[in-house]
Amino acid sequence: MSRQGPTDRRPVEDADVCVVGSGPAGAVVADALAGRGRQVVVLEAGERYTTQDRFRRMEQWLRADISRNVFWLDEERDRYRSSGDVFARLNEVRAKGVGGSSLLWNGNTPRLHPKDFEMGARYGIAPDWPISYDDLRPYYAAAEREVGVSGSIDNPHGPPREEPFPMSAFPPSYSDSLFAEACERLGIGLGSQPKAIASQPYRERPECDGWGVCNTCPIGAKYSSEEHVNRAERRGATVIDRAQVLEVFHDDTGDQVDHVVYATPDGETHRQTADAFVLAAGGIETPRLLLLSDSPQYPDGLANSSGAVGRYLMDHAEVEVRAELPDEHTWQNNIGFVTSRSDQFYEPAEATPGTFTLVFHNRAGPSPGRSMGKEPTFNALRAVVTERDPEAVFDLLEDPFNAVRLGDDLLEGVDASGTHTLGIRSVIEVLPRAENHVTLDRSTTDNHGRPIPDVSLDYGEHERRTFERAESVAREVMDEVGARVTSVGGFGDQTMGSHHMGTTRMGEDPATSVVDANCRTHDLRNLWVASSSVFPTSGAMNPTLTIVALSLRLAEDVDATL
Repeated sequence: MSRQGPTDRRPVEDADVCVVGSGPAGAVVADALAGRGRQVVVLEAGERYTTQDRFRRMEQWLRADISRNVFWLDEERDRYRSSGDVFARLNEVRAKGVGGSSLLWNGNTPRLHPKDFEMGARYGIAPDWPISYDDLRPYYAAAEREVGVSGSIDNPHGPPREEPFPMSAFPPSYSDSLFAEACERLGIGLGSQPKAIASQPYRERPECDGWGVCNTCPIGAKYSSEEHVNRAERRGATVIDRAQVLEVFHDDTGDQVDHVVYATPDGETHRQTADAFVLAAGGIETPRLLLLSDSPQYPDGLANSSGAVGRYLMDHAEVEVRAELPDEHTWQNNIGFVTSRSDQFYEPAEATPGTFTLVFHNRAGPSPGRSMGKEPTFNALRAVVTERDPEAVFDLLEDPFNAVRLGDDLLEGVDASGTHTLGIRSVIEVLPRAENHVTLDRSTTDNHGRPIPDVSLDYGEHERRTFERAESVAREVMDEVGARVTSVGGFGDQTMGSHHMGTTRMGEDPATSVVDANCRTHDLRNLWVASSSVFPTSGAMNPTLTIVALSLRLAEDVDATL
């Protein structure tokens, strides 16, 4: 068991490994190494949340007058600057706390495809990864078990696999069936969307109960890396929350990290030493921390002899096509927003237009209970309640599935226009470019007087042409369904999402990359990076499963060096 209580934020003596960050990457690394008998300490900048916080966050999420990010990031601590054409809305899409980004994610867990690892060899427009899909494949299977993925081997254009998913896929919704019929006529293959949401009881997680607020799942059916944090603690790891790492220091030789300095809420700073260090603070804060940790040996930032730290920032572009089916209800159900997808356009014959996927929305809201049928949706009922009496939403939360208690007048008053809607989102690959970057804005500082991150991201011709192709396909599907397109998220309207990749990329050549194939930095022999920041290319898939797979592989390398 961990030796420290919840308010004991002193350094751990004789630590083998110090992990910075407790999101999926850091938590998985900590758990894997603690399971191998290593003395692990995890430093997390955010606070630790309780089980009771789940319902509080859900209530806040449901209220239209409250920000969508219910983790209340610190105004001073989490300052940033967005200097690119694509607005970096960081504090809308990230969470700081024990669990990291998994506190706020949707649970989508597809794998990358083989071609994502071979963009140089196949197309000549981006670097190859120093590892292949086959190298990562057993770790993908292990990652699916670790985070508990529900899915089915039914994707005709998915990456190769024979391994079964840990749980069966969620059944398609009624609106999925409308898309499936149209896509079949167009020759577009569909498959189920892998989800890190329990379709049946899994380990300590209950079966999904269809609340439809997946970002803030109130019952814990969706995976959160709190699971791995808790297991790591049971195995002897120490987790220190509200421990903001300020800088990383190397020894006199410059060959390895000696310690990190972190600040605690009482205004104190502490030095944490260890034999090995793993930075798992995400695609923005990880490069920022390295840039802040400059020294005479590393004047441009720690582990930055290549100049690649903070460079090659990527985040998926998206096309959002929405439509109405005036003469038919779609009665969508919300199990993490997506239950069906298509990878038909994932491996194009030519480099440009590039890769994109289609995911079919279920955003009108969940039906009461677990049924996937055609009942009035809970979100539709909630909309009426909040319009009449904003505080009544909390009464509805007391017993959300008892429509009788709410009264026939409420049911009659439901505006069902939302149940005619359809949506298709296309996720588009973004190429790595050196000019897209995270740098330091020295004109503005955070709560400890450190320069804030300056995030700059623009899209190019490759993304524009892929965007146009994806929009064309989505419109064709909507036409085949018989739906009228009502809006399209335009190329010039893009904002950054939460998939921050590439800023400490991996590669074989230390002159052009930050970490090697095992995610160990080229410059310092006891420093690793666990994050989507190591991705050389973005693909068009949600990155979390790949992050976990790489983290499991990284943990093996750390253990082998100790």
